Amino acid sequence: MAMTMPEQDRSRVRNAPRVVIVGGGISGLSTAWYLEQAARTHGLDIHYTLVEAAPRWGGKLCTDVVDSGEAQPFVVEAGPDAFITMKPWALELARELGLAEHLIPINPDVSAIYVLDRGRPVPMPEGVLLMVPTRFKPFVLSRLFSPAAKLRMGLDLVIPPRRDDGDETLANFVRRRLGSEALDKIAEPLMSGIYNADAEAMSIMATFPRFRELEKKHGSLIRGMLASRPAKRGLAPGAPASTAAFMSLRGGVQELSDALVPRLTGDLRHGTRITETRALPDGGYALTTDRGDTLHADAVVLTTAAYTAADLVRDLAPGVADMLASIRYLSTGTVTLAYRASDITKPIDGLGLVVPKAENRPINAITIASTKFSHRAPKGTALLRVFFGGTRSPASMEYDDNRLLAAVRDELRDILGIHAVPIFHRIYRWPRANPQYDVNHLERVSRIEADLPRGLYVTGGAYRGVGMPDCVYQAKCTVERVIEQIEETSASLRKAKP
Repeated sequence: MAMTMPEQDRSRVRNAPRVVIVGGGISGLSTAWYLEQAARTHGLDIHYTLVEAAPRWGGKLCTDVVDSGEAQPFVVEAGPDAFITMKPWALELARELGLAEHLIPINPDVSAIYVLDRGRPVPMPEGVLLMVPTRFKPFVLSRLFSPAAKLRMGLDLVIPPRRDDGDETLANFVRRRLGSEALDKIAEPLMSGIYNADAEAMSIMATFPRFRELEKKHGSLIRGMLASRPAKRGLAPGAPASTAAFMSLRGGVQELSDALVPRLTGDLRHGTRITETRALPDGGYALTTDRGDTLHADAVVLTTAAYTAADLVRDLAPGVADMLASIRYLSTGTVTLAYRASDITKPIDGLGLVVPKAENRPINAITIASTKFSHRAPKGTALLRVFFGGTRSPASMEYDDNRLLAAVRDELRDILGIHAVPIFHRIYRWPRANPQYDVNHLERVSRIEADLPRGLYVTGGAYRGVGMPDCVYQAKCTVERVIEQIEETSASLRKAKP
């Protein structure tokens, strides 16, 4: 008797290669997307299941659209608010998903970043790229640095370069090339702030390898930045004129995950947690969910936090689990507040302000989101995003919401002269959400990848880059390895047939 269609479908799924992707943030969603594309390209019939413990998809891609009765809503980002286009993979993915018309650039008319220096916002000198001065006059006239610091930074032009490939901390690198004041006032709040990391532990090779490349190639950071800077301010090197160095989406970055999910055709399960991973005699894996289901897989891709991945591979590879668990995490958060523009009695003409650790404040930075990107706030209003936690203000993470809001408002009153009550505010906390790329991080990641049992993969922000483009690219690379494994297995099975 012929099988019914559902039975045929079930048989096809049983015989098809099976992949389980654990984690539904941008890394997991991208893995599912590129797995589907690769399966079609290679003519493979692959069945996959994407599992996410949270009740929503997207992870840190989380946008809150707030209607306060104004002409347009406020667009509030809980996590990242943009992606760099020098690393093109998030931009390419957005275009693949039909979001090209939704892309918006960082404001090209405002570029200044301020540094809080002894309680006063001081603009970073024009021509400072990342942390390196490339224009003489604005740097010399700046009141941000002492005369001794300016001379010390200029010594970068004559200090011999380090030629080996050994790792070092960001703090050691900056002190060596530019001096302690450059570290305290620029690199520590700005560079380590990008990674929510401690400059004294942060790996230069895992976070800013370009600095070491410039040092080796040009013998000086200043000469290297001058040689490689883009011809037009605000544009990514090699990018078309319409592509800014940083881009976002009109409705917030969650548009990316919201566009991805409906396009995926696999078995998607959010609100479901994997509790156990077991190796099977046939070389595959069985994953148990908190709902009592068992998922069988020929390949498993873990896109979760490293400590969660450690728990899931502990019984299969204890050494790998130990290395995964050794990747440190920090907790951070943001408070977003909306005001009338007239409420800011001491405005700054810039994108925001960074707060060095030496200032001993309960906050790390302030971004003026309504200036940074268009379509973030109604006309006549200002949307401010205040960062806290990490290594610079860890005590703030322990504040309850009322105390935290009061502390943030005190800082805004002191720095920007805001005495008014906000139109609204939103508090977002990200406990143990920021992986730390300590010295020799890449060496550790290489060992993890080499020692994982066949069919197990890790990918995501804990490994080779925390930004959206990095996560998308890692997903793409991981899918290539999964496809290679599936094709090798298929070839072996064909050979084994009599």
